[in-house]
Amino acid sequence: MPLTAWSYHNPVRVVGASLSTLAPQLPHGRRVLLVTSRGAAERGIARQLEAALPGRTVALLDDVAPNPDLRYLDETAARLRGTEIDLVIALGGGSVLDAGKVLALLLRRPEPDLLAQCFRNRRDVAWTARLPLVAIPTTAGAGAEVTPFATVWDHERSAKHSLATPFAYPDLAVLDAALTLTLPPEHTLYPALDALSHALESLWNRSATPVSRGLALQALALASRALPEVLAQPGDLARRADMQHASLLAGMAISQTRTAVAHAISYPLTLHHGVPHGLACSFTLPTLLRTNLDRIAHNPSERLLLEAVLAMLDTFGLGQRLLQYLQRDDVRRLHGEMFTAERSNNYNGVPFADVAEIIDSALAQTGKD
Repeated sequence: MPLTAWSYHNPVRVVGASLSTLAPQLPHGRRVLLVTSRGAAERGIARQLEAALPGRTVALLDDVAPNPDLRYLDETAARLRGTEIDLVIALGGGSVLDAGKVLALLLRRPEPDLLAQCFRNRRDVAWTARLPLVAIPTTAGAGAEVTPFATVWDHERSAKHSLATPFAYPDLAVLDAALTLTLPPEHTLYPALDALSHALESLWNRSATPVSRGLALQALALASRALPEVLAQPGDLARRADMQHASLLAGMAISQTRTAVAHAISYPLTLHHGVPHGLACSFTLPTLLRTNLDRIAHNPSERLLLEAVLAMLDTFGLGQRLLQYLQRDDVRRLHGEMFTAERSNNYNGVPFADVAEIIDSALAQTGKD
C-alpha cells in the first residue's frame, strides 16, 4: 500500500529568552505597537517589556479583552492607521496574540472596516502582507505564537470567525516561562486544557501527519507530567517551562491539522454563556479520548501515555466546572450550533450518532440535571 503524501511547514522562529535579553532578537523597527491586556499591564509585564526596548518608541494598546471583537479590532485599526508603526509585539494570552495578528494585518491595508467586509459581507479578502510581528505568550495553552490562525468574535451577531492565512504566522515567538508564574489557578488550568485539546484534536484528525503526531504526543507527555505539579506548586519554574513547551508543540501540531469536533462544540458555549475557551473545548475530551483510545494509540507506549492523560483529565471534574456557567438544558439548546463543517469534518475518530451523544456522555459523570 503506498504511503499517504504529507508535508509540514512552520515559518516561525522560536526562541527561549527572558524579556531583559529580548532586544537583539527582534525584527528591525523603531516604532513599536505593544498589544496587551489590562491584566498584563497591571502585573507589570508590559512595563518590563518596554524597559527592554531602549531606543524604541512604544505605543501601548492595553485594552484587549478575552475573545477580541470584530468591531473593536476594526475600530482600533482605524484609529492606529494614522500612527507610524514599524513593528507589532503581542504580549499576552491567546486573545492578545490573536488581536496582535489581526492588527498587524489590518494596519497594512487602507480599507476601513475590513473585518466586517470579510466576515459580515462575505468579501473575499486576499491577505498579502502585514507588519513585522512578534508573539510573546504569557499563558501556556493557546499556542497561537506558532499558528496561522486568529479567532475573531462578532458579539453583535453572535458569530465566531477564523482568520486563516500564512501571513498570520508571527516572525518570532519568544518563550519566557517566568511570565506565567503569577497566573492564578484557573488561568493556569484553562489554557493548559486548551493545549491538551489541541494535541488530542490533532491526533483524531483527517490531516494528521507523522510530524503533527510526534509534536502532539510530546506535548501530551510534557503536560501530563507538568500540569499536576504546576497546579500544586505554582512557583515551579521548570514545570512552568514544560507547560509552555507543551503549548508550543501542540500549537505546531494544529498549525497543520486545525482543530476538530471538541472545538466545534465549544464555540457556542463561549459565545452565548461566556464559558472560558479552555474549559469549553476540553469538557468533551474524556469522552472523545475513551472512545478513540484504541484508534489513536499506535503502540503500547502511546496507549500508556494516553491513559495517563485520560486519568489526569478525569481528576479535573470538567463537566461539573462547565455546569457552573450554564444549565444542562442550556447546553442542549445549543446542539444545533455545535456542528461547523470546517471543524467537525476534521474529526477522523470513531463515529458518534450526533453531537448530543458526545455532550450527554461528557456531562453524565456530573450527576446534575
